Amino acid sequence: MASTERLRQITEVVREAGRMGIAELAELTGASEMTVRRDLEVLAEQGVLERYRGGARSLLLRGEEPPFALRVAEGAEAKRRIAAEVARLISDGESVVLDSGTTCLEVAHALEGRRLTVMPLSLHAVNALARAPQLTLLVPGGRPRAGELALTGPLTEASLAALRFDTAVIGCCGLTARDGLTAYDLDDAAIKRAAIASARRVIAVADGAKLTRTALAFVAPASALHAVVTDEGAPAGESAALAAAGVTVRRV
Repeated sequence: MASTERLRQITEVVREAGRMGIAELAELTGASEMTVRRDLEVLAEQGVLERYRGGARSLLLRGEEPPFALRVAEGAEAKRRIAAEVARLISDGESVVLDSGTTCLEVAHALEGRRLTVMPLSLHAVNALARAPQLTLLVPGGRPRAGELALTGPLTEASLAALRFDTAVIGCCGLTARDGLTAYDLDDAAIKRAAIASARRVIAVADGAKLTRTALAFVAPASALHAVVTDEGAPAGESAALAAAGVTVRRV
């Protein structure tokens, strides 16, 4: 099992159980107890869990998003395929508002060499695009969330309200035809709504697993989206339901 997959699995099982011992985690993952101890140290440094002698307890509440540093390595190849497809959907000369999140960060990398105007909504993506030679970079105001570095608050909303974009690329924590696009964080949801309102076309990006989830904060109905770019693991039934709601679903 790859280390990123093992870290994700440990995070999930400890969150579900509340706490687990090192021996149990070693048996579950097939790794040695020494490897599990190292994994727990990494997750403790990221604020995911708290170590105690012989095990660990979760610091993540049910329904709470894992930290950026853990998510950024998950499904990296699928995220690159999604980002490449989004880049193909965007024409040179467009203005683009780019949401926060790990998949949107991959989209930023995919747009680096393009002739575009881009306003990223996270400092991670701002940094990724800061030296892009042909790209016009717009930096919004706002308050960055710790770790995530997503920009939130009234200054970010004001920046979005002042502009009109050709395309909004929006990340999500959950997306279903019934419950629409949802987010874990209320402030993040408000920024996503403002970004959607500022654009003529909305492309949502999400790994396939998110098409089975509904998070706490409602962002927009599925009908507000023009397209969803996801991976081949997206459930066929939910993909069909989104298509029936008028959303173009691209599985890459």
